[in-house]
Amino acid sequence: MPHRRMYRTLVLALSAALLALSFKFGFADAWAGQYVLPPAAGTQEQELSAMAPSSVPASEPNADAPLAPTANVLSNRVTEYHISVVLGEDGTLAAQQTITWQNPGRKEVSDLYFHLYPNAFSPGSTFLKESGGQLRGDKMQAGSYGSMTLNSLTTEEGETLLPRLHYVQPDDGNSSDRTLATLLLPHPVKPGQSLTLRMTYTVKLPQVFARMGKAGDFVMAGQWFPKLAVYETTGTRGRTSEGWNTHQYHGDSEFYSDFGIYSVSIDVPDTYKVAATGFQTKAAVVAGGRKTYQFYADDVHDFGWAASPDFQFVEDTFSSVGVPGVRIKLYIDPLHKDLAERYMHAAKSALAKLGEWYGEYPYSTLSVVVPPPDANGAGGMEYPTLVTAAAAKDDKPGYELERTLVHEIAHQYWYGIVASNEFEEAWLDEGFTSYTEDKLMSAIYGVSSSSLVEASYLTHPEPLKLESWRYSSSDRYAENVYMRGKLVLKEIEREVGEKTMNKIMRSYFQKYKFKHPSSADFQKVVESVTKEKWGDFFQAYVYHGQMADYAVESIRSVPQADGGYLTTVLLRRNGGSGQPVGVMFRFANGETLRQTWDGEQNHTQMQLKHTSPLSYAAIDPSMSIVLDNLRYNNYLKTEVPERSRTRLNIGLSSFLEGLLGTLAW
Repeated sequence: MPHRRMYRTLVLALSAALLALSFKFGFADAWAGQYVLPPAAGTQEQELSAMAPSSVPASEPNADAPLAPTANVLSNRVTEYHISVVLGEDGTLAAQQTITWQNPGRKEVSDLYFHLYPNAFSPGSTFLKESGGQLRGDKMQAGSYGSMTLNSLTTEEGETLLPRLHYVQPDDGNSSDRTLATLLLPHPVKPGQSLTLRMTYTVKLPQVFARMGKAGDFVMAGQWFPKLAVYETTGTRGRTSEGWNTHQYHGDSEFYSDFGIYSVSIDVPDTYKVAATGFQTKAAVVAGGRKTYQFYADDVHDFGWAASPDFQFVEDTFSSVGVPGVRIKLYIDPLHKDLAERYMHAAKSALAKLGEWYGEYPYSTLSVVVPPPDANGAGGMEYPTLVTAAAAKDDKPGYELERTLVHEIAHQYWYGIVASNEFEEAWLDEGFTSYTEDKLMSAIYGVSSSSLVEASYLTHPEPLKLESWRYSSSDRYAENVYMRGKLVLKEIEREVGEKTMNKIMRSYFQKYKFKHPSSADFQKVVESVTKEKWGDFFQAYVYHGQMADYAVESIRSVPQADGGYLTTVLLRRNGGSGQPVGVMFRFANGETLRQTWDGEQNHTQMQLKHTSPLSYAAIDPSMSIVLDNLRYNNYLKTEVPERSRTRLNIGLSSFLEGLLGTLAW
């Protein structure tokens, strides 16, 4: 009996210990993490409160064991990077890098191209010339330049190659720009064969601006290492012959890289915490006042990291349909330490919806960095498995906190997994992400945008398939790539219905994940799902900068001998592709007639016989056509003379813009 009692006591003690550990690591509430309450179920505060017990505050991020490199290969893994970087006390980065590149083509390759993005912050760079030292509302601090210096470049055998490297400027011929370099190889790389190079380099970080730099003790390392350009094989994005995709770093362009493997060691002062792409493979090693983290990521095309001694760290696990299991890690500025549950709720909810709508999130981690107030330029940016939220500027932010975060998490699908070419077709990332952001904000928080108002902002439409630096200005770039790109997708949804649009978006993601698709590839998916031709639509709205401007051009009402009236109405389509549009006619006796114009021709005349004269006509009276940005000419009153009509149109336009402005989100 004593032994049995002792055995029972030990079992109970062990069970209690396991239960306590389950609470410590969040497993006791794992069921709760699989569900996101809809807005109708309660207020946002109630939802966040319900999720609170599952978040695990911790003073220090630890290893992600037992996670290990997966044998499931998702991409072509063209590149493999092994990097060791040291953050100096003065904020500089000193790094050693071994890079292996496999030739994915069918021809021998005798040269390589490297992006050296930190040189964008050097005097005379194309980036600074085009941006004027301003980006997304931020200004570069005077004299705060950045740069990258290659100290050595050798083969595996130790042969120096640095004299063979020289800078090129294929886009603008600016000899002062050093953001793209080419290396002539001693021997060509045959198809399917690999080449390994070793290099050392130093990066001088600017004060935080344009996604990278330092602000006090905070460091944002984005686009910080020599990165190989993309070698596109025949057929990729419509290429007829294989070759390098080479562009400089421009004021309005982002990035494009091949998928691969990253193993990165990051050495920082021992008071710092580090957030990075991928997962931490082992506990940080502390010695001699320094701390070294080791991270690993595969099937990604970039590696970013951030560091600060002030991060408030919170971690939680999450799974749902399409999200098999992920560790969500928050690295929060102290000003927002009490908002951890808002960040966690937004991250979980966005991942759940994205997994449900489009497909599986294939990574085991998602890290969210909240920059400090003086590092606004680091905020609102995406890297594989790591995003930055808006900088913590006040302790009571509105929905811009959630909107920014869900936007960046949506990038994980379009920028991260589908991986479009942001140099040449930025709308495939930013437009798709902005569209998805609106869907997420509506589904999670009940916050909707006004397409009607957004279309009215589009005063200078330009093609969507356009190299980013060729837009007429930074504002025009943002206006078209983000907003008009989103509205093009919303117009497709209006024409085919939400259910079919959901199928289009999911099919596109599933077909082209890890494949670098083009606008033409997306068109093929639309046509495949709808079983219709969309050539005119894509020509008008994607390949040309058109909008769907429908107008009532003129009205002529003539009395007839029988006492009635014959009215002729001229309707015009001033841009866009043909589509059916409703027309409403209102007569003097109060009667209303509705008809539909197929919109195939750029103009048509409609004749109406009625006992009363026509008072006015309105085309698209329900204002359903998303891409009509000039609504003032959708309405015309019959009896207004030409000169008065012009004044009426201008006055009506101003009135409508003022009225609609009050409806904008």
